[in-house]
Amino acid sequence: MSRPSSDQADPSAPLRPGDHSDASDDRGDDGDRAIVQPQLGVVGWLRWGWRQLTSMRTALVLLLLLAIAAIPGSIVPQRGADPNGVTQWRADNPDLYPILDALQMFDVYTSVWFSAIYILLFVSLIGCVIPRTKHHWQALKSRPPRTPARLSRLADHRSVGVRLNDDEDAAAAASAVIDEAQRQLRKSGYRVERYDAGGAASVSAERGYLRETGNLVFHGALVGVLLSVGIGGGMTYTGQTVIVEGDTFVNSLGLGYTSFNPGRFVDTDQMPPYSLTLDRFDVSYGEFTGEPGHGMAGDFRAHLTVAEPGQQPRDGEVRVNHPYEIEGDRIYLMGNGYAPTITVRNADGDVVFSEDVPFLPQDNNMTSQGVVKVADGMPEQLGLVGFFYPTAATLASGAIGSAYGDLTNPLMTFWVYQGDLGIDDGTPRSVYTLDPTGMEQIAGGDSGLSSLELEPGQTVDLPNGLGTVTFEDGRAAGAEEAVKRYVSLSIHRDVGAPFVLVFAILATLGLLAGLFVPRRRLWVKATPTDGALRVEYAGLARGEDPAIAQAVADLSRGHLAALDRDEVALPPEPERPRRPRPARAQAPDVD
Repeated sequence: MSRPSSDQADPSAPLRPGDHSDASDDRGDDGDRAIVQPQLGVVGWLRWGWRQLTSMRTALVLLLLLAIAAIPGSIVPQRGADPNGVTQWRADNPDLYPILDALQMFDVYTSVWFSAIYILLFVSLIGCVIPRTKHHWQALKSRPPRTPARLSRLADHRSVGVRLNDDEDAAAAASAVIDEAQRQLRKSGYRVERYDAGGAASVSAERGYLRETGNLVFHGALVGVLLSVGIGGGMTYTGQTVIVEGDTFVNSLGLGYTSFNPGRFVDTDQMPPYSLTLDRFDVSYGEFTGEPGHGMAGDFRAHLTVAEPGQQPRDGEVRVNHPYEIEGDRIYLMGNGYAPTITVRNADGDVVFSEDVPFLPQDNNMTSQGVVKVADGMPEQLGLVGFFYPTAATLASGAIGSAYGDLTNPLMTFWVYQGDLGIDDGTPRSVYTLDPTGMEQIAGGDSGLSSLELEPGQTVDLPNGLGTVTFEDGRAAGAEEAVKRYVSLSIHRDVGAPFVLVFAILATLGLLAGLFVPRRRLWVKATPTDGALRVEYAGLARGEDPAIAQAVADLSRGHLAALDRDEVALPPEPERPRRPRPARAQAPDVD
């Protein structure tokens, strides 16, 4: 079978449009006439791309991609939230780190690819919402549609005959019947419009525009969430600080923070002025019985003195999951530990180092590690790597460990290194770690000498007559405990969080309205007939609405009860002949 050419076509066949493929003079390589598609051009392709981007399907795909793109941010540490974790991850995975760093896996939420998805989703949602909002506004102002001429053709339809009283005007009775239907529909929350024609009276009603309103609110709220996260994130900052009992933190970038991660819109010169003094840190421990799992720490409380310019100092308290709020900042308790006071003197007895040194906990029993770096006052720089045991005990292996987190039998040991600390060349170094590369170990480990052991108030000599190290007893200075404690605080300011909450609530409400509010249309029509009125009820659902049939039945039941008229049987409505549809013109097939 082959298609005939235009000169072979049947003259009696219907005429075809001029742009039909058979009317083209272009022929392919096989001699047959080819179909020539119109050229879109630059503007056409841009219009096509914009329509694809602003389609709801694209918005859903981008939303899914954004959720998938956020997964790496929860798997690997992020520089903005955990810079120390990134450093540790680099040390643990030196081969994989350069690859992930090149892919911006440690800065997921500020990466180029995450930002691209974020911006495309933002544009797509706006492109979806604005046209739909305009169309919805026009639909809200429009009248309900006219009553169909043949309500019986609708799937949800009911027809009832009601008797007319003697000498009652049929047109007036039909109008009164529709007046009652209009009143009930308006009471049920429908928008109604009256349509009377040819002696018949009818009312058209519709409701459910809240469904589309909910959809628009949902998508608009998503745009609001994106704006709140994007703009609010630029005005957010997070910082960490360590405060030892008796010390004061000042909310200034150059004074109190150990690390600080500001948003791009944060002015570090205009931070809220306040100070926090750690008066004491309380920890409650379970009863120590010497068995595994006993003696665990319970409640943690940091007692603070808060001072602001022009105000009297006041007390504050920070607990786990109970931040302290001040000037829009939230103060979170992140960690705690011991900060022994250590004094180092040289061979002449001069003090070359005397500070409260925070020791980082290594286990649940508060076995802690700390570093002392003596840069000046000695023949060579000294580095001391210490372990602190709140309740020192000899383990089965013969090593020293802590059996309890509270101060029961405090003990400190030191390994001592001599040489270049690597801090004179300007390279940033952590105060919590010591790189012994290029240094000579002169006590502990493989040095041939035992490590230094000190109890509170005890002084021991450094090797080679370099001087002494003293583990100061805080009780000698009037403190309640021999060793001070410290707390690690996180200062967080999130401007966008309240807006995100509001838009999230709006999105939830909009989604519920879009899912559970039905969109439907109802009609009631009264037509005079022989001594009676034909009252028809019909409904049409816009979308999924399994309760539309029940709504039509309830309407008819309530309406007939209000009319208080006798029902009568009516003859079936005559069918109107349908107009035949014209046959589609088809080209004849030629063998």
